[in-house]
Amino acid sequence: MQMADNKKCAVAGKCGGCSYTGIPYEEQLAKKQKTIEKLLGGFGKVRPIIGMDFPCNYRNKVHHVIFKDRHGEIVSGCYAANTHVPVRVDGCLIEDEICQKIIFTIRSLARSFKYQPYDEDLGRGLLRHVLVRRGFKSGEVMVVLVLSGKELPGKAAFVKALRAIHPEITTIIINVNNRKTSMVLGSYNRTIYGPGFIKDTLCGCTFRISPDSFYQVNPVQTEVLYGVAAEYAQLTGEETVLDAYCGIGTIGLSLAGKAKRVIGVELNENAVSDAVSNAKENGIKNAGFFKGDAGAFLERMVKNGERPDVIIMDPPRSGSSRQFINSAVKASPKKIVYISCGPESLKRDLQIFKSLGYRAQMIQPVDMFPFTEHIESIALLERVSNRKADAKVHIDVDLEDYYRIKDAQGKDGK
Repeated sequence: MQMADNKKCAVAGKCGGCSYTGIPYEEQLAKKQKTIEKLLGGFGKVRPIIGMDFPCNYRNKVHHVIFKDRHGEIVSGCYAANTHVPVRVDGCLIEDEICQKIIFTIRSLARSFKYQPYDEDLGRGLLRHVLVRRGFKSGEVMVVLVLSGKELPGKAAFVKALRAIHPEITTIIINVNNRKTSMVLGSYNRTIYGPGFIKDTLCGCTFRISPDSFYQVNPVQTEVLYGVAAEYAQLTGEETVLDAYCGIGTIGLSLAGKAKRVIGVELNENAVSDAVSNAKENGIKNAGFFKGDAGAFLERMVKNGERPDVIIMDPPRSGSSRQFINSAVKASPKKIVYISCGPESLKRDLQIFKSLGYRAQMIQPVDMFPFTEHIESIALLERVSNRKADAKVHIDVDLEDYYRIKDAQGKDGK
């Protein structure tokens, strides 16, 4: 860890990405521990934060915006904090080194192939962003070129030139984003090399990762995080587990071998498709994944006499919805395992759960993002009263698919 402490970032204070740059790692952990204890200590016991042995170059997903500097040179980097002003980045302490090298090669090739960076003010240019994802254990590499149009001139020659320098690249995808938006990816993808996805191994399971799939960017700490989730769930093989906000199924599939049944629900249709493929890839037959709103899905389960024994929830940084919390309390599971990347929203949600009869027994902070102020936490909630929520829940029509499939598959969803 000392080596990481002594490194200096050339754009510290400009990009805004690593607010803890220059702070020794042990001190970073202490600051994060203090933050969690202050915010969440009143809800349950806060365990000591779990840090990394080697907290550098851990991000296996690297995104750069492509732009011209004041000398007219094609460069890449990130947006300064709270702005849309690009900052040139020629090296980053937390980004995967292979991903960075590929991006630097792409911006060099862009000059050779005369690809013009997209100018947001003028609405002209082709190349907007480059996104590179690398499988931590598989080594497979995906390159996503975010363009303002569907065509990449001379794409065959470009692919050949890029792979001649980086043969580790296994797939290249064009993503079209022709809107004036702060979003990086558009909705249209076209594969120009390879299968259009990569695979990686996490917690003994193989996962298929598409361009817009949510997949934790720090695989080393993700296995730590999911290990805590398994510890908190205490599965015996007889439980039905609901994996809410399931994404591509990473958490649910990692627990499937210890459960009777896993049901995943997710709004993103592409993520659900990947989750289904991942279950097949791993030969897991006791897990099913469905598109729908998590709160409405759970409400429908309860109305049909189905109650999960354990709920695993991993909502976005903004936290869970009141609707889902009400539905979770109505379902009356033995345990709720809440994974959070937003301590403030977790504090709010724990307060709501507490008012409805579920209290946090243990809270485990995990340092998923060294050198930044972000903190991942996982809380174990258990029922301490029989009080239940009284809320009206809208039933999403997409949930009908789940019950039609369930009837066709049989009671256990196999």
